[in-house]
Amino acid sequence: MTAVTARALEAVDALHRQRVESSVAPSSVWGVFDRSGLIASGGHGDRGDGATPDADTVYRIASCTKSVTATALLGLVAGGVLSLDAPVTDFVPAFAAVRLPTPDSPVPTVRMLLTMSAGFPTDDPWGDRQESISDAELDEVLRAGLLFDSVPGTRFAYSNLGYALLGRVVSAVTGVPFTRFATERVLRPLGLDDTVFAAADARGHVVTGHRRVGDAWEALPTTGPGAFSPIGGLFSTVRDLARWGTWLASAFDGSAPPFGADRPDPTVIGTPTRTATSTGTGAGAGAGTAGGPGTDPIGTADRRAMQQAMRAIPAEALPGSARGTGYGFGLFVEHDPFVGPIVSHSGGYPGFSAHMRWSTSTGLGVVAFENATQAKVSVAAGQALDLVLADAFPAFTAPPARAAAGPRPAAPGTAAVLPQTRAAQGAVRRLLADWSDERAASICTPNVPMDVPWDRRRAAVTQAVEAVDVDLTAEPVAEESASPTHLRWWLPGARSRLRVEIRLAPLAAGSVQTLLVRAEPAPWEQASA
Repeated sequence: MTAVTARALEAVDALHRQRVESSVAPSSVWGVFDRSGLIASGGHGDRGDGATPDADTVYRIASCTKSVTATALLGLVAGGVLSLDAPVTDFVPAFAAVRLPTPDSPVPTVRMLLTMSAGFPTDDPWGDRQESISDAELDEVLRAGLLFDSVPGTRFAYSNLGYALLGRVVSAVTGVPFTRFATERVLRPLGLDDTVFAAADARGHVVTGHRRVGDAWEALPTTGPGAFSPIGGLFSTVRDLARWGTWLASAFDGSAPPFGADRPDPTVIGTPTRTATSTGTGAGAGAGTAGGPGTDPIGTADRRAMQQAMRAIPAEALPGSARGTGYGFGLFVEHDPFVGPIVSHSGGYPGFSAHMRWSTSTGLGVVAFENATQAKVSVAAGQALDLVLADAFPAFTAPPARAAAGPRPAAPGTAAVLPQTRAAQGAVRRLLADWSDERAASICTPNVPMDVPWDRRRAAVTQAVEAVDVDLTAEPVAEESASPTHLRWWLPGARSRLRVEIRLAPLAAGSVQTLLVRAEPAPWEQASA
């Protein structure tokens, strides 16, 4: 076990306490693990029943689920029943109706889907609301056509749709629903008994997700399993997710003890609501012989492959990232000049934020959960792991965060915005000049009013327009685009300027999944600030 001092753990705890005190989220919980498993945990706030969250409190882990999906796929590949280079149409016949972006485009393969390089647009707002749809409804989406930001196999773009299709691949190959296969062949063999696809199946207290509305927290409903569960459907605990991280990281250390071995109890920071016992602690709790020969879902070579950068991620795709980053199979991989690879994944669903990260060379890692929309607990988890690494290895220095590059005009040789994006821009401009909820609903995907109801959007738009004193019929003074399905533009005002930003869902209809309208200082005001 790597020594981590009490002072470092108290500093980690302070990060999460401050987030609750600053109203970033109603509750925040964390865990630190090493090669022996969970070594410390703590929590702050109210988990919904008057108690403080602990290592056994259940949160939505959202896109951290993708590493489980990738593991399920790699197990099938190792079993010889699936090829990574098989086209998705071999398993999802409805995809044959999708018109590819160019005549010479390849059909996306399983490998492309796993590495986020199938060419689909980034789709978090839309994808996060699709979990409960049926396979038949997903087929309808495919038959209606998709948009592409790039030729399949040529560049990274984070795609939930891609991982939903991977779930269909699993079902087609195995003949059973993805959630059942992942549970029986990945989660249960590793003793992850508190990690489930339905809140009703959880053994511990399930936290309710919230979003901030003014000075209050508004509770959000919880969705159930469906065709998009492979993208982020899991619920889990700090104890279980630390166990998952320990198992993945152990692929880089042959000296790690078997998962059934006894481990020390983790340190609990603060006042726990439940005391850990010797039969329910660390990454090895309750595993029995799950780590023995023939019981792991995949072998060490495949686990190492998951944690290799298979597809480079441009710096502008990860604003503020301090390290060069790539995407493996269901996991992000950063390169640190001192400790080497740092593996991670975030999870964000309406009402929840999750993050897990670890150093493959040291085995030290952090997991953290919060129950608020866009809480970005990844920030605290990243700082926490840097604190732990610096504590264990004094020569380690966390790199400074680089300035966010942000979107910029398209470079020579890259695709301009799609015609559907231009059409959506015109529709949004007309909407802003003469708003009606019916017109807004015809332009946007259903997630838009689910994320912020129309009445609140109307009020926010009115406030921004009045603050800027803008003529909504004026021509934009500037435009930027990060991808063919993304566009932001600025309208001049008497006092400053109005920023409008749209992002299209991956639907051929060209519907808007992101609509942002806000007052923004003019460039000369920003320069003097």
